[in-house]
Amino acid sequence: MSQTMSSSPLGFQQQSSAMEFQNDAVSKPISLIACIAMALLYVVTLYAPTVLLRLPPPSSFTNYMIRRFLCAVVSTTISLFLSPLILPVQTMDLPYILGVYGIRMDHMWQAMVLPLALTSLMYAGSLFLKSLLLLDFMRHHTAFDGGLSFDSFKCASTRFIDWLSAISSNVLTWRNYVVAPLTEELVFRACMIPILFCGGFKAYSAMILCPIFFSLAHLNHFMEIYVKQNYRIRKAAMIIGLQLGYTVIFGSYASFLFIRTGWICAG
Repeated sequence: MSQTMSSSPLGFQQQSSAMEFQNDAVSKPISLIACIAMALLYVVTLYAPTVLLRLPPPSSFTNYMIRRFLCAVVSTTISLFLSPLILPVQTMDLPYILGVYGIRMDHMWQAMVLPLALTSLMYAGSLFLKSLLLLDFMRHHTAFDGGLSFDSFKCASTRFIDWLSAISSNVLTWRNYVVAPLTEELVFRACMIPILFCGGFKAYSAMILCPIFFSLAHLNHFMEIYVKQNYRIRKAAMIIGLQLGYTVIFGSYASFLFIRTGWICAG
């Protein structure tokens, strides 16, 4: 096919010239093998310190998570460096490569605000419930103190700052909201989707394949769940199947946002 990436389905990277190379520039088997290798690399690297390097177990859960953070960063960096060697990039200029990964400055407003508003609709129920709880807290606090005052506002601000401090010092917060989303977006979307497009896959195929690769990369959790469920394989399979199903659905949605906007932050 002589069709360029910029004219691919769903308008992938229409705003940027960073990916103007031909589809079918990489064979489909090579593109699939490359994506599978990146998924395996992401998982294997997490276990490398204890399984391959034979390092002693971390002394605490925090140190254990920090070690996994470093492993995720290492595997992500390797994938980012290998992707341009697979893709038929026109130049190794840094702005061009960043554009390939969906890291650009143009159309930032549309790529960040509109997808964020759309994604927020998926959590509208939870946000509405939290808003009701906040209003209920303010109503009880106002009734107890006899009305709003500077002291009540100061108390609420102090509690909010303490809450932010508590969650920012929680290592699981960094895993769930910083390290895991960032590294997974870079590997399973910024790297894989351009490779799949260069392999001749259509947009809808890439939207399905990337979440599948991501889900398969998390099959390693099956043994952990299997042990927690007292070695009941059926129950463990049901739990992991539900998790993988949700991952595929949400991953397809995030891939659509990346393909549609050409921005990694959109997902």
